[in-house]
Amino acid sequence: MKIVVLAGGISTERDVSLSSGTMIYRALKERGHKTVLLDVYLGYEIEKQQRDQIEEIFEKDKDWAGEIGTITDKNPDIDQIKAMRKDGGKSFFGPNVLPICQAADVVFMALHGENGENGKIQACFDLMGITYTGTDYASSALSMDKGLSKELFTYYDIPTPFGFRLSKGSMQEREGMFPCIVKACRGGSSVGVSIAWSSKEYAQALEEAFKYDDEVIVEQYIEGREFSVGVMDGRALPVIEIAPIQGFYDYKNKYQPGSAIETCPAELSPEKTREMQDYAKKAFAALRLKSYARMDFMMNDKGEIFCLEANTLPGMTPTSLLPQEAAAQGMNFGELCEKILEFAVNA
Repeated sequence: MKIVVLAGGISTERDVSLSSGTMIYRALKERGHKTVLLDVYLGYEIEKQQRDQIEEIFEKDKDWAGEIGTITDKNPDIDQIKAMRKDGGKSFFGPNVLPICQAADVVFMALHGENGENGKIQACFDLMGITYTGTDYASSALSMDKGLSKELFTYYDIPTPFGFRLSKGSMQEREGMFPCIVKACRGGSSVGVSIAWSSKEYAQALEEAFKYDDEVIVEQYIEGREFSVGVMDGRALPVIEIAPIQGFYDYKNKYQPGSAIETCPAELSPEKTREMQDYAKKAFAALRLKSYARMDFMMNDKGEIFCLEANTLPGMTPTSLLPQEAAAQGMNFGELCEKILEFAVNA
């Protein structure tokens, strides 16, 4: 097949996306697909006289996402990325991204964060008849908004931490919430997430979260063990446990090798494993998800399980959770990529 692996963009998760995209690109090339790795924002410059030869791009053994490098614990310099656009970046889509995607059999979505997981690109592709991996625009938007996700979890009796939404300019404090988690409503990869133990830390946490979104979620802090469960086509994968060596599972601990101990399958009783997997499948259905996704959980010392959120385009980096879960049931990385493609083509 002719495949575009779409990565990059201008979200805070740009570096993670490029790392995911690189692994997917290499795996698909090894399996014989005609694959292009493309930065959705920077695109690919084509001379005017060559634009009728877009099909030939898939014959070239090259990617156009630039030098990937390694993921650091610092956010990417988005202003620097924007300055690379010769056209001033008036459109989110870089030069020739849409024509190249239209020429592909399928677009493998390796985007993370804003304008990758919020449904806007998916809606555009639907209107243009472009086949893509992952869930559709409506379920992407529902899952990206943590406030809406929590409302749906509550409605469908999926346990989730008590919390509330705050808009910029209404930074009132509510009593009895310490310690609490403060996070951007539509963020990802734990960017802009803080634990507040006092009024002073709460104010600092709000200030940090509002850097990334005009709305934030404040929710009760659940002390205990952290888990994740992937769901593919409505079926739950093995549960994985994540134990950060220091602090909580923030951006650094997610992507720096050796920062967390990950155990898959998790050391849980068969009953707790089934309970968590059932909640993962229930969340998948509640958010109207399709194809695949990953649900994150906490479990306190009483054994109570809380669903935190859903990830509609889970990371596919060297340290990502979904590939580890798939491997635990005998599916290697290349096979996982093929399965995701299969869902998209047969949808």
